[in-house]
Amino acid sequence: MRKIRLLSWNVNGIRAIYKKNFMEWFNDEKPDILCLQETKAHEEQLPSALINLDGYEAYFSSAERKGYSGVATYTNISPREVTTGIELDEFDREGRFLIIDYQDFLLYNIYFPNGKASKERLTYKMKFYDAFLKHVSEQVENGRNVIVCGDVNTAHKEIDLSHPKNNEKTSGFLPMERAWIDTFLASGFVDTFRMFNQDGGHYSWWDLRTRARDRNIGWRIDYFYVNEEFANRVKNAFILSQVMGSDHCPIGIEIETEL
Repeated sequence: MRKIRLLSWNVNGIRAIYKKNFMEWFNDEKPDILCLQETKAHEEQLPSALINLDGYEAYFSSAERKGYSGVATYTNISPREVTTGIELDEFDREGRFLIIDYQDFLLYNIYFPNGKASKERLTYKMKFYDAFLKHVSEQVENGRNVIVCGDVNTAHKEIDLSHPKNNEKTSGFLPMERAWIDTFLASGFVDTFRMFNQDGGHYSWWDLRTRARDRNIGWRIDYFYVNEEFANRVKNAFILSQVMGSDHCPIGIEIETEL
């Protein structure tokens, strides 16, 4: 067994973050695996420096619609297989999945939908949640260990956002969204951050328009989850709230692996 470090970050545009010292940050951190969400770019739109990182393999999943959604994974461990969806076109065409098979575990890098725009998008978000849960549960039932990371776009408990009472009717903290996380955890998954930290005041997203980050008025909507059987292999979980450049900050875990 050896310890490896995984980071996840909604960058709110990979080309935008590239102009904000992203490469310097990446080279300082040197995670074994970095998962990015909301990349808002197709691979052919990226500078070569974002594709050809020394010592890393890069994988991308992009939405059909240009400048929208998208995920990317950088890894210094060669995977066995990489897939970009769960074989449901309604969800796969938005470029929200990268599923990387490391043999020791399956790593899901996911940008879950935001439900704030309309009732239709909230419905889409809930259908996405259910389809994902069915898919990932089948993998665990088949004997696989899984790590799920990304922007889930929902704060689970009142402790996970600054103003819970004011947001009970806001997508991202609706009872139905929170209940889905309850169902997900009850299905055999663990919120890794809460394994190590039970305190409030720890957030991963802040509203840019109101300069909420200056006052730490935030939401914890980015997560690393693992299946219960894998939880004892998680040795640390953390939020890198000091890292700037996006309206989200990176989060991470350290695990023991046979890779």
